[in-house]
Order: sequence, then structure tokens, then C-alpha cells
Amino acid sequence: MKVRDSALRAKRFEASEKGRKVASLEAMIREFETMISDLSRQISVEEERTGVRDAGHFAYSTFAKSAAQRRSNLATSLGDLKAKLDVARRDYEDAAAELSKLEPADDRDRAIRKIDPRAMVG
Repeated sequence: MKVRDSALRAKRFEASEKGRKVASLEAMIREFETMISDLSRQISVEEERTGVRDAGHFAYSTFAKSAAQRRSNLATSLGDLKAKLDVARRDYEDAAAELSKLEPADDRDRAIRKIDPRAMVG
């Protein structure tokens, strides 16, 4: 029974780690979305301040250019994170399904041992 208990603990740990990974990716995605929104607002304010909205214009703000580049980089990273989140969610769902298959069997085994403690020695 010790092998089964350690396998169950390992599956629980695996599922909880995958759950933490999903939560971490979701938090990073929210943070990136907030940063992208802030950068968009800063670019708009800078364009309003300078009066130049054309990024190709010679007088376009270097701050606005760099903020737009950073926003673009964050948007690319955000897309990558969303793809990783999809994979992480599937991994978590698979691990949770495997764990749910093991746990009912473990509960059933405990019930049998309560009735007959000699049952399932191992």
C-alpha cells in the first residue's frame, strides 16, 4: 500500500504544481495586459503633448517611439504566454483527471480495510 500512497502523493504534488503554473501564467498575462494599457496611455499623452502623431515624422517623440516598441514587444510576449497558458491548462486538466482516477480507488481501499484490516496487505 505504501507504493500506492507515494504514487498518490506524487500525483497530488504534480497536479498542485501544474495548478500553480497556470495561476502564475494568468497573473503574468494580467500584468502584461496592464503594462500594455499603461504604455498605450503614455504614448497617447506624449503624442497629445507634442502634437505629432505620425511615428514616421522626424519630430515624433523618441519616448513615444521607445514606448511603442516596448508595447509591441510586450504584445508579442503576451501572445506567447497565452499559448503557454493553453498548454499549461491542458496539462493541469490531465493531471487532475489522473489524480481523480487514483483518489476514488484509494478511498475504496480505505473502506475495505475498515471492514477487514487484513484485506489488501502490501
